[in-house]
Amino acid sequence: MKGEKDRFVLPPDFRKALKDSGDGRKELCLQLHPTLTCLVAFGLSREAELDLQLDREEENALRRGEPFNRQLRSSQLFGFLKVPFDDSGRFVLPARFVKGARIADRLYFQGAGPEFLIFNPDELMTLDPADWRHAQLACEDLAEDALAKARR
Repeated sequence: MKGEKDRFVLPPDFRKALKDSGDGRKELCLQLHPTLTCLVAFGLSREAELDLQLDREEENALRRGEPFNRQLRSSQLFGFLKVPFDDSGRFVLPARFVKGARIADRLYFQGAGPEFLIFNPDELMTLDPADWRHAQLACEDLAEDALAKARR
């Protein structure tokens, strides 16, 4: 949920993983997803892996005889912004990400591993249920839980 001063809050599990990934530094790396209306988020340790990923993608493209624009792909991979968060997980989402992911007043965090996705729940619900039904149901459950807590 969006809090005071246009801040959002990272769920505790994500907060811990990000802090561990950054050797105690509290920073969230964010970029717009290339095809979905959402954000891609990851911890600082993932930054070190991006050069290797770029090399691997170029090698694979060359092996398949496909064109590879290293400059474009590098711009896509390294086009993220580091956003600090406090001990409570609060962070300010920059305007370009709010606009690009059509963020309103709520966020849904999906995934685990080296990166995760951050959705406006309304945008998540527009995706094909064949691919996203589990995430859509989880998002609905979390929204219902939050509403029940707010009523208490």
